[in-house]
Amino acid sequence: MTALPGKPPKKEKVKRQTPEERLEALRYNHMMYGPTAKEVRPATKKVNYGASYLSHPKFQALMTAFKKGTSSQFDVSDKGKLCTIATDGTNLTFNGKTLYYSRQLNRHEDNLLLDRTVAVQFQATDALVHLVFAVLRSFPEFATPPFYFLNHQFYQGAETMESAAADQGPNLLIGSFKHQKVTEKPRK
Repeated sequence: MTALPGKPPKKEKVKRQTPEERLEALRYNHMMYGPTAKEVRPATKKVNYGASYLSHPKFQALMTAFKKGTSSQFDVSDKGKLCTIATDGTNLTFNGKTLYYSRQLNRHEDNLLLDRTVAVQFQATDALVHLVFAVLRSFPEFATPPFYFLNHQFYQGAETMESAAADQGPNLLIGSFKHQKVTEKPRK
């Protein structure tokens, strides 16, 4: 057999995609088939904070006792821990720490205040987060809370509640509500 002396035949190179061709192919695939499982972002869950408490009879009894100035308490389990929620008529406590408290504004109304340091201290506990919003939702006088909960932290405006507590103090005035406490009637 005779072979021509010289160079051996070249292998054909595999043609690679250019970045423009790749983007065009991705656009076409998205248009035809939609995003792949890795490309789909999970839908954000909308959590209805406080809804589990609002319909519960123990919580309703607690809020009635808070408005009337009497005492009440109940226990909640959260991730295997037992948490006690109680009121003595002027304070709402979570595990013995005062979360909400009321101060007299006039004969018919009280101011509701939130202790920011306790809220920040227990913000990893789901039971407290739901309690904070349930208390506010149980008062028809308060339209929207002055704070929100995102990524396991309380935020007040654009800053975290922890930094707001450092700047403005631990007490956050929520607003005034009408109480049902028995007041002494003036003598005639």
